[in-house]
Amino acid sequence: MAIKNKGLIGRKIGMTQVFMADGRVHPVTVVDVTPNVVVQKKSKQGKDGYTALKLGYQDVHKHEKEGTEPRWRINRPRLGVFMKAGIETPKVHLREFRLKDDAELDGIEVGQTLAASDLFNAGQFADVTGTSKGRGFTGVMKRHNFAGAKSSHGAHEYFRHGGSIGSSAWPSRVFPGIRMAGQHGNAQVTVQSLHIVEVDAERNLMLIKGAVPGPNGGIVYIRRSMKKRNATKAL
Repeated sequence: MAIKNKGLIGRKIGMTQVFMADGRVHPVTVVDVTPNVVVQKKSKQGKDGYTALKLGYQDVHKHEKEGTEPRWRINRPRLGVFMKAGIETPKVHLREFRLKDDAELDGIEVGQTLAASDLFNAGQFADVTGTSKGRGFTGVMKRHNFAGAKSSHGAHEYFRHGGSIGSSAWPSRVFPGIRMAGQHGNAQVTVQSLHIVEVDAERNLMLIKGAVPGPNGGIVYIRRSMKKRNATKAL
């Protein structure tokens, strides 16, 4: 039975390039997709009221010190989630993936592992979600791509400012949503319809064409494309 789960948790390793047989080169992002463990099944008929799979990724470190009992580096409430599910090794990262109906839960059991090759194939498209790189407090030119003020006609000390943000007499306030300087990056970003170049089942790697949000080592969520669900593309 085909697995109908919509996505997996992975870790961005970095970018490289792939040369095709005809000499073309494609920039790709390498994502480590170590098999995810099914931690919980949520059913629309149950107390949750919706259908979803909760997956776990990356083993929790076990602290072993002489003279003390070995213990997992995780708090007890979260450890109880894995103990209840019968999973021996807790996971660091948890993520829910919504499903359409309860029928898609058939064939999936708690404790089962899902690999990248179970859900994705080369040539398909995927949506990748991650946390973008944080750039701190930035001005309007870097944050919103403002042009800045002109440098001629006696202008001074006003080259990278944002300009007027509202009237003085009426309405005597600044409207919500005015683009100003502030926190840039460090936000959830989704890039849609990225082409999957290769799925390495032996090393649990996926090669995705183009850039993926976040820094190297960041956690990403790979889902089947919403806009190109049944589309495939050969390189």
